[in-house]
Amino acid sequence: MLGYVLDEVFMDHHAPSGHPERPARAVAARDALLATGLVAIGRHVAVRAPSDAELMAVHDGQHIERLAKLVAGNDGWVDPDTYFSKGSWRAATLAVGATCELASQALSGEITRGLAVVRPPGHHATRDRAMGFCLLNNVAAAAAAALAAGAARVAIVAWDVHHGNGTQDIFWQDPTVMYLSVHQYPYYPGTGAPTETGGATAPGATVNVGLPAGAGDTDYAAVAAHIFAPALREFRPDLILISAGFDAFVHDPIAGMTVSAAGFATLAAIMRSVADEVCQGRIIAVLEGGYDLEGVGSGMAAVTNVFMHTAPSVSVAHELPILGGVRAALDATASAHAPWAQWAKRWPSAKSVA
Repeated sequence: MLGYVLDEVFMDHHAPSGHPERPARAVAARDALLATGLVAIGRHVAVRAPSDAELMAVHDGQHIERLAKLVAGNDGWVDPDTYFSKGSWRAATLAVGATCELASQALSGEITRGLAVVRPPGHHATRDRAMGFCLLNNVAAAAAAALAAGAARVAIVAWDVHHGNGTQDIFWQDPTVMYLSVHQYPYYPGTGAPTETGGATAPGATVNVGLPAGAGDTDYAAVAAHIFAPALREFRPDLILISAGFDAFVHDPIAGMTVSAAGFATLAAIMRSVADEVCQGRIIAVLEGGYDLEGVGSGMAAVTNVFMHTAPSVSVAHELPILGGVRAALDATASAHAPWAQWAKRWPSAKSVA
């Protein structure tokens, strides 16, 4: 069963004129999903408020109190990038509650796969700081909710063009959550180097692949097939969450990647295949960034189609690049993880695949 979150409340986070993180993003995603026939196949999951425990599992309690006082019912800015409007606090908290609900239902067996069209996005929000268009960390809260519901391990796969510093920060010392990110590097927010591999109590639980600008479909597929998939097979999570940003889209106005809708479909197919193998198919995609409306709509539709229908074949090998900046990025990640990961110990040299 495919569960999905679509709700008009996420349009109530009203953007200042010209801001790229605007309600039209959710409209584009919603319209694209409805066109796929999702309603006839999937199960609508109603939004709900998060519990205090769900919020404080990933955010500092005093920070939540200060942020609520600042944002609820008001208009303004947390920082030069991150705005809020009168409806923002309700939208942000319901985004957390809805993603937690999807995760809980996945663990209880009510759904297997899930999609959440929520905003504001969340992956830059740290335990005690709102930033980068993000107020609260939706996918981190969902991971914590899954652990509370009985999961032994949860993986978060991120393909937003910007590194999810907040999610990494929250789980830096937690060996039960693996965070895997492919992103443009160096780029905002400046984190996500391959040598960032987890804290002292969670070595190897953070996997960062920082690709150079211009990377496209085949490059992202190589990351998913040759780094993420084997790392997930070793980790064997009970649930895979996807921080599904679509700002790596070729026409996105604030990034420099060249991924197409077909590229996002390939990423989703590889991740679904791994989920079917290691965690009984449990996988949930949560909207993060993406500021070209075509990119958001076509990207979400591509992921939805992969999740809705018979599991796609991913038997076609996604070749490793032999030379260049992308290959160097993959090699750097493998080298950083060689001390503890079997997939990294087996990593082929560029010479061996030439």
